[in-house]
Amino acid sequence: MKVERLLSMIMTLLAKERVGAQELAEQFEVSPRTIYRDIDAINMAGIPVRSTSGVGGGFEIMPSYKLDKKVFSTAELSTLLMGLSGLSGMMRGEELVNTLAKVKSFIPADRAKDIELKANQVCIDLSPWMDTQNIQPYLEIMKTALQESRLLTFAYVDQHGNKTVRTVEPYQLVLKSSHWYLQGYCHIRNDYRLFKLSRISGLQMQGETFTPRNYQKPILDFEDVLETMQTRIKIRIHQSVMDRVLDFCPYEDFSTDGDEYYIVSFPFIENDYYYGILLGLGDRCECLEPTHVRAEMKHRIRNSAALYGD
Repeated sequence: MKVERLLSMIMTLLAKERVGAQELAEQFEVSPRTIYRDIDAINMAGIPVRSTSGVGGGFEIMPSYKLDKKVFSTAELSTLLMGLSGLSGMMRGEELVNTLAKVKSFIPADRAKDIELKANQVCIDLSPWMDTQNIQPYLEIMKTALQESRLLTFAYVDQHGNKTVRTVEPYQLVLKSSHWYLQGYCHIRNDYRLFKLSRISGLQMQGETFTPRNYQKPILDFEDVLETMQTRIKIRIHQSVMDRVLDFCPYEDFSTDGDEYYIVSFPFIENDYYYGILLGLGDRCECLEPTHVRAEMKHRIRNSAALYGD
């Protein structure tokens, strides 16, 4: 497409001091005459491109317009590359590729090795170890719906297994703890809702558009709420599940109990999710106190055992 060629041509002119018409023609597989027309279009768009004739001549963006490549420090460019590279593992698309190319175009040749080394010192991989559902097509549909203010319809299964069909105005895609969510205004609930993409099926983008409302951002930080809800329980765990328990509390909450066991002050909320965490540790975890949590653990274990008979 012409627009994509013009954007790529601008990036080439920003990256190089001067480029000849023939070099551009070969790079973009068009005729030199087309390159001259494209340069006229770039000038009309407000980006001043001048040409010089003779040996070593060609096109260049006027120095007064160019962004100084030294405006970013080595650390800043490395940080930008680290963040964009990590995001590229979760969100794919031409815009991300183009953004990476633009950032790289600001890297001076004499600092390229140093910046590449620093950018590779930290690896940000937001993708899960095991992905049982490919949500990438849904992300692409939602991104288009966000850009064009188009309604989305889909079936949604809540945490209790209830399935409903929703019509939603999309407002924001959220990546939190390796899971994608869609924040939107639900026409059924007449309110904003945060939908987990793994619970969505049958996603369709409608032809109907909507007028955006005053957007209400989702609440993503529950630290203050959790502090008021959580209590501490005492559990005894085997060292083989220590890494899993460390996902929920720091090492300072552990104390040794013999050679292979630890006593842990574990943050706990009395709901199915937290009981499921403890039950998931199997016979490598024992709740010591309080007594009512220990009794509930016994009750749930008996119910699980009953499924398998005597």
